[in-house]
Amino acid sequence: MINRPALSVGDIPIAPRKERGAVREQSQDRSAALSKDVAVPATDVELAQRSRTQLPRRSPDERKEAVSKRALVQEQARTRLRDLKRAQARESKHFVNVPLDYETKMRLQKAALENDLKMTVIMKAAIDQYLRDNGY
Repeated sequence: MINRPALSVGDIPIAPRKERGAVREQSQDRSAALSKDVAVPATDVELAQRSRTQLPRRSPDERKEAVSKRALVQEQARTRLRDLKRAQARESKHFVNVPLDYETKMRLQKAALENDLKMTVIMKAAIDQYLRDNGY
């Protein structure tokens, strides 16, 4: 039996809680400091306004055209994705149901875990190798 040191709640340092009244006073002090009027030189305000650049506004026709282009691109992307999924489904539709004994299944599962592969990948490779070796 391994002797492990036992931890108790007293061994863990815990910061003391602040009282609710103290928290309120701190937040009021902060808000009062922020609400005081601070004199800002006029030059800083003018510089800030000049530094803000407004984006050119598009006309309604340009906005409609941009929206329609974006919608067409999104629709094309959806169509391509759907076609890709269909093609992938067509490739993997041909299933083979193979009953395995317990020991073979466990060996297959162990090989899949150790090699970080799916069992179907291993089975597909094994079947392919067998067919190639026998001239099929």
